[in-house]
Amino acid sequence: MKLDAIHEEISESETSDPPSAELHLLDLLIVLSRRRRFVGVFTLGAALLAGVFVLVVPSKYTATTTVMPPQQNTSMSSALLGQLSGSSALASVAGAGLGLKNPNDMYVSLFQSRTIEDSMVRRFGLKDRYKKKKESDARTAFEKHTTVALGTKDGLIRITATDGDPKEAADIANGYVDEFKKLSATLAISEASRRRIFFEQQLLDAKENLTTAEEAMKHTEQSTGVLQIDSQARSLIESAANLRAQVVAKEVQLQGMRSYATEDNPDVVTAEQQLAALKAQLAKLAGTDQDSGSDFIVPKGKVPEAGMEYIRRLRDVKYYETISELIAKQFEIAKLDEARQGSIIQVVDVAVTPDRRSFPKRTITVLVATLLGFVVACVWCTFAEGFRRMLGNPADSHRLASLRATFR
Repeated sequence: MKLDAIHEEISESETSDPPSAELHLLDLLIVLSRRRRFVGVFTLGAALLAGVFVLVVPSKYTATTTVMPPQQNTSMSSALLGQLSGSSALASVAGAGLGLKNPNDMYVSLFQSRTIEDSMVRRFGLKDRYKKKKESDARTAFEKHTTVALGTKDGLIRITATDGDPKEAADIANGYVDEFKKLSATLAISEASRRRIFFEQQLLDAKENLTTAEEAMKHTEQSTGVLQIDSQARSLIESAANLRAQVVAKEVQLQGMRSYATEDNPDVVTAEQQLAALKAQLAKLAGTDQDSGSDFIVPKGKVPEAGMEYIRRLRDVKYYETISELIAKQFEIAKLDEARQGSIIQVVDVAVTPDRRSFPKRTITVLVATLLGFVVACVWCTFAEGFRRMLGNPADSHRLASLRATFR
């Protein structure tokens, strides 16, 4: 009886008072309770559609490889070069001023370079896999399936690859690192690798010059018939060749040091004093301090006139032998330094075949779709009730009629 009385009061108030377009909280709850069946059906339908979607859509798997970029460090080269007298200065020529401000960002850019991406497209046949006719389109699709990100806190680089086949995703992530290693082997990325390439080229040039000098000496022996000279002259020639090579090395060192140091720098002053001492020794041996180049020759009074041409050729051979030895030492030091710095990135975590799909997230997708369906149903019921009340209000009905008239 009490419930019937309450319903009668509500109906009387609704008939006596003009309908209002405003919906209060209690009105909203009443509306939702009246349309609870619609809300329930709509929410269930959204959940069912989401369930069908996650079952039909192809699954995607993501594999991740974590690598550590090389650390820039030159302490090893400094320690080893200090143990080699007369030749340690050559390394500073290639290494000075070659530091990188953001090396890790550079490695990320190299991973994303066109050369590596094209190599990946060809290696895994991604044109057919992504159903693309052009290599540029396949490269664009490949970029959408892979990411290269640098960790802001740990400084590690993470390469992720997404594919419908979990094993293929792991292979692509690991292959990405393999292709980078192939590219980095041909590039001078770190300070040590630049020095290695510099000395490698210098060593090739020195070997070519030595081969030329040996051929010239062989021709001289055949033409003059001189095959041996006295031990005193040979000692003078070898000493002169060694001094010439050290003078050249010291001059190259000074040239490199002046590119980043002033004349008052203690290292520059020390190098200049050492160069002056080497030139003084060379002047005593050669009879002049103006010529430490290719025209140097032992004084004529110390060697018989018949062996002068042979002496010239032997001098060139000894000179280029010494230069080759000095540069070869620097080349080996640069290789050791490059290995210590890790010019090739180190793999921290190798990508393994993922056992969980990365897309779609079935549970999360169904829950989100269910919640979204419930919200949409509630909003629609609220809007429908507000529109119904608006039609019951004479003023609002007049405004709606005017709005329809404007469209007509």
